[in-house]
Amino acid sequence: MRETTDDPSVVTSALETLAAAPRLLVALDFDGTLAPFADDPATVGALPGSWAAVLTLQRATDTEVVLVSGRPLDSLARVSHAPDEMALVGSHGVEWRVDGHDEAALTDDERERVARVGTALDEVGARFPGVVIEHKPAGHGVHTRRVSAEVAAEADAAASRAAHEADPDVLERGGKDILEFAVRHVTKGDAIDRLRDLRGAAAVFFAGDDVTDEDAFRVLRDGDVGVKVGEGDTAAGYRVADPAALTDVLKQLARLRATRA
Repeated sequence: MRETTDDPSVVTSALETLAAAPRLLVALDFDGTLAPFADDPATVGALPGSWAAVLTLQRATDTEVVLVSGRPLDSLARVSHAPDEMALVGSHGVEWRVDGHDEAALTDDERERVARVGTALDEVGARFPGVVIEHKPAGHGVHTRRVSAEVAAEADAAASRAAHEADPDVLERGGKDILEFAVRHVTKGDAIDRLRDLRGAAAVFFAGDDVTDEDAFRVLRDGDVGVKVGEGDTAAGYRVADPAALTDVLKQLARLRATRA
C-alpha cells in the first residue's frame, strides 16, 4: 500500500495541482462517499454540499463527472437524481450510461448464469431473516447490515458455498455489510481506465469508501488524486473521515476548477 495522508494542507496542495489539468475526469462512488449509508438503500441521498460541488464540477470547462457505483444503473440513476448529461457506470463497471446511451451487454449465457446464482442465493436468504438478497443485472448482493455479526458471517459463508456451487466461475467480492457475486470479471479499476481513454483525461480524481473502490485506486497514475472515505487499508494517497469531510474536498476542487486560468 502507498503512504496515505489525511493532512488537509497536503490534500489542498494536491487539489491545486490537479485542478490545473487540461482535461479532468472526476469519478465518484456514491454510497458511503457522496451519500451516508442507510438501512434502506432506496432512501439514501447525496449530501447537499457534495452534490452542489458535483454539479459545479460538471459545468466546469474540460471537466467531466462520472458516478461509478456497485449499484445497478437504474438504482444509481434513481437515488442520485443525476442529470441526463451526467455519465453513470453501474454494477462495478458492467453497466454504462455515457453520452446518453445505456450499455449492459450481457450474453445469453451470462444471463442464464445470473439467474442460476440468484436462485441459489434466494434459498440462502430464506434461511436467514433480516438478510436481504439484491438482484442486479450482472449478479447479486447479499446485504447483512440488519443482522448481527455472527449471523452475517454464517449467511456469507452459506451464500459463498451456494453461489460457487451454482456457478464455479462466479466472481465474489466483499464490501461493507455486503457480499457480492458477479458473472463478469470487471472492476471499478477497469471502468476508470476505460473512462480515462474515452474522455482523453489528463488527470483523474476518484473518491470511494469500500473494498471494491481499491481496484480504482490501484489504477491511478502520477498526478491523479485518490481519496479514501473512512477507515481501512487503502491504495489511495489521501483520506478523509467520512462523507461530510469529503464535501469540503469536493468544494475545494470545484472552486479551483471553476476559477482556474
